[in-house]
Amino acid sequence: QVQLVESGGGLVQAGGSLRLSCTLSGDTFSNYGMGWFRQAPGKEREFVAAISWSADKTHYADSLKGRFTISRDNAKNTVYLQMNTLKPEDTAVYYCAADLSRSLVSYYRGAYEYWGQGTQVTVSS
Repeated sequence: QVQLVESGGGLVQAGGSLRLSCTLSGDTFSNYGMGWFRQAPGKEREFVAAISWSADKTHYADSLKGRFTISRDNAKNTVYLQMNTLKPEDTAVYYCAADLSRSLVSYYRGAYEYWGQGTQVTVSS
């Protein structure tokens, strides 16, 4: 079955950077559009970014444009989220997700069939 495993989270000071990775196994990676979501304590899970299977389309939450970049390497079955100029309000568990509608870049949680377990990102002030 399809499995997604995130890595790269951790503790970073405000203004720093992190790169998250998410590797898919159990199916052909290029069958999927990929997305990143995050959930802070006491809040709903929210959309961060999405990328189509060929990387020709990307979509970002408006509040994150310019600081976060999503990319993918189909040869490595991996999607990345580069996060720069991190702020304490970016503290959350970050989840990657896979969407069989591979040409779309959906911000809608229900569009994604598979989810990883999440990786914690903590930004200290």
